[in-house]
This record gives sequence, structure tokens and C-alpha cells, in this order.
Amino acid sequence: MNDLLLRALARQPVERTPVWFMRQAGRSLPAYRELRRERGFLELVRDPEAAARVTRLPLEYFDVDALVLFMDLSTPFEAAGIEIELRAGVGPVPLPPWAGLADVERLRPFEPRERLAFVLEAIRLLAADEARPIIGFVGAPFTLCSYLTRGTRDSRLAQLRAFMLRSPALWDRLAGFWAEHLAEFAIAQHEAGAGAIQVFDSWCGILDPHTYRAHVLPYSRRLLQRLREKAIPTVHYGATHAAVAEAGGDAIGVDWRTPLDEAWDVIGPERAIQGNLDPACILAGEEAARAGTRDVLRRAGGRPGHIFNLGHGLHPDSDPEVIAAVVDEVRRRSPQDQTPAARRSATDSASAIRLDRPSRPV
Repeated sequence: MNDLLLRALARQPVERTPVWFMRQAGRSLPAYRELRRERGFLELVRDPEAAARVTRLPLEYFDVDALVLFMDLSTPFEAAGIEIELRAGVGPVPLPPWAGLADVERLRPFEPRERLAFVLEAIRLLAADEARPIIGFVGAPFTLCSYLTRGTRDSRLAQLRAFMLRSPALWDRLAGFWAEHLAEFAIAQHEAGAGAIQVFDSWCGILDPHTYRAHVLPYSRRLLQRLREKAIPTVHYGATHAAVAEAGGDAIGVDWRTPLDEAWDVIGPERAIQGNLDPACILAGEEAARAGTRDVLRRAGGRPGHIFNLGHGLHPDSDPEVIAAVVDEVRRRSPQDQTPAARRSATDSASAIRLDRPSRPV
């Protein structure tokens, strides 16, 4: 069993830094694009054998330390009675668009072990013969609800922010519903064989810390606390500010806009950290990707609890060969090589070599 990821989540010593990528199972892989010419996205998600196959596809291109389940954050919507349409360039859109109280009242409580059984079966198929941990996931209530408000997602989520401020009681019903049901869905994924759960709050970075604490943190904390009570390892991916860490998670996933060492100072040394290579480094080619990878590892400093990942999901134009080069760069450097003492030793050795060389004539 490759348990590097699980040990890093527990901040235990590891012989090398575990590495996986958000959105590794999908759009950047030629084999996936070929498959999508034949079948729709939701059709693949709802077919357990197909979903398991897509989840494994990255291993044909690069040797990651965990497999993230092929699914979409919006998968629970239909279980709750919300019809959705996946629109190119937009994502999931509810039909009809949501507007207020009547929409919240039509939410239907559901048992994920029944209504989302196809997801759990895909996990069982993977866990039966896979030595790597399977990462299940759910959206945090705020990010999940970002798909609902009026069926649009403007770049600043102004409609959703206004909804929270204008109708706090209605927001409490909506976010509370999802906190409860997403927690149960995550627990069911773990029961089916997922070794860890990532909670995606990809859009919470749009909020200032005060608004986050007042309107978002209570629901994310409720979800993550339920998972903690079940001893389920978790990664909480969101914005790089202390309030996100306050909501919970064994590890905090951070985006690329804050250097990893600074982000770790913000979230606190008692948490593991996941990230945070800029996905643009991979688009820039192998040299830039390897250099960016070395910088992230240097900033991790060999401290226990680092999981290497991107600061966001893989871009569709990412070259699998460059992704493989990043994996190679992570694998060739053990955490011990990144400690301050090791870096000083390497610098001293390099200086000694330069001093031993005769100077070139000017």
C-alpha cells in the first residue's frame, strides 16, 4: 500500500513528498478526450466502471501517489431534486434558475448511499485492487451554492454574496442543508473505500475574512467536524487566510498566489499543507515547471505534512509529459533534502567546489 499521502496528512515522517494533481483525471489527458468523443460527462460519472476507468487514466501518463475520483462537485444536485445542465464554458446550471424561498423549499432530503450509489460503487471498484489511496471529494456549501444563485456565476459572485446578506435566514436553511448532506455523502465515500476526502471551497477566496467567518465558516466547520468525528482524513481547499484553517481540515490546500512558506505561517504549523505550484508553470514547459516545483519544495523546507499539488486544477492544455516531469522532480527530492541544514550543506559544498577551481583569465 502506498500510504505516503495518508502519512503526510497525519504529519508523519515520509521518505518522499507525496504528489497528485487536482483535475488529474480528465480534460488534459488525450485518452480522456478520446473517450469524451463517444460519451457525455454525466454519462461517464453515472457509470461506475467508466468512472473507475477514468479515475485510473492518469497512471498511463504519470505515477502519482493518489487517485482522485472522477466526479463533479454538482453530482449531489439531482439527488436533492435539482435538475442541472452542463453548459460548455459555464459549468452546471440549474433548471430553472434559482431565485429565492420557493427554490430552497423544493430541496429534497436524500440518502447518498441510495441516491448516489453509482459514485460509491466506482470507489469500491477502485479500492478493490488499487494500492494508492482514493481521494473522494465534496464541495463546501458556499462553493456548491455558487452554482445555484440565478443559474449564473459572475466573476465576483455578486448575486450569491447579496443573497447571503439580504436573506440570512434563507441562506442558513440552504447552507445548513448542504452541510448536513455533503457530510453524509463524504462519510459514505469513505465507507466505500476512499482513503481521504477533499472539501473544495474553490470560490471562498472571493470573500473577505469577516464575511467568510460570519456567513461561510459555520457551515464548512459543521461539515468538517462531522468528518473529524469519524476519523476521516481531510484536505480543506480554499483561500489562504487564517479563517479557512479555523473551519477545519487535517490539511489546508492553498492556491498559488501566496508562497507556500508564507501560507504555512498563516494556517499554522500544526496543520498539513497541500500545494501549490502555479498551473501556468506547466503551460510554460518543462524547464519552468521543474523550476517552480523546486521552489515549492524549497519553501516546504522538509517540514512534515507537505503534499505536493497545484494551486488550482490542471488546465486543459497541460502537456502530460510536462506533468510527468513535475512528478519526477518531486520524486527525486526527499523531504530531508529540503531542510535548512541540507540546503546549507549543499551551498557550502558548492562554494568549496568553486574555490578549488582555478580562476579563469579575464
